[in-house]
Amino acid sequence: MSNSIEIPFSTTLMVRDTCLCLHVQRAARALARLFDDALRPAGLTNGQFSLMMSLNRPEPPPMGPVAALLAMDQTTLTAALKPLQRKGWVDVMENPKDRRRRLLSLTVEGKAALAKALPIWEATHAALDATLPDGDATRLRQDLQALSGMSGETPKPGGSPVPS
Repeated sequence: MSNSIEIPFSTTLMVRDTCLCLHVQRAARALARLFDDALRPAGLTNGQFSLMMSLNRPEPPPMGPVAALLAMDQTTLTAALKPLQRKGWVDVMENPKDRRRRLLSLTVEGKAALAKALPIWEATHAALDATLPDGDATRLRQDLQALSGMSGETPKPGGSPVPS
């Protein structure tokens, strides 16, 4: 006699068909592959493109807000910056207002690489948007933004999210 708990296969199928996390992860991986392939001729991955675009600002941003925008911790951001620094596309400099903090900026070469990648991103994005129902990705973007704003919150069963 076994004391193991058996979960019915029908439950597995129900989770497969209804799990938002699974479906978002699958979509994210598919989109990442699509944009990685498209941006490869510009020498960028989709993550590097997003990171560099987040640095395209009038003033060099500190690491914290960039990490928050990209939904990553500062250690992960530091690791993501290293290949871009080696290519000479990103500078990490001391913050003159707080020497313990760092500011991030695109170099002239980084801006040129981003300018080369932008039309590729635009064309890929337009083609992707056209594949969505009614050719309108606005609702999908809004829903994903709502979900990404839930970080640090745990939804109550049958209720609205509450801080965890």
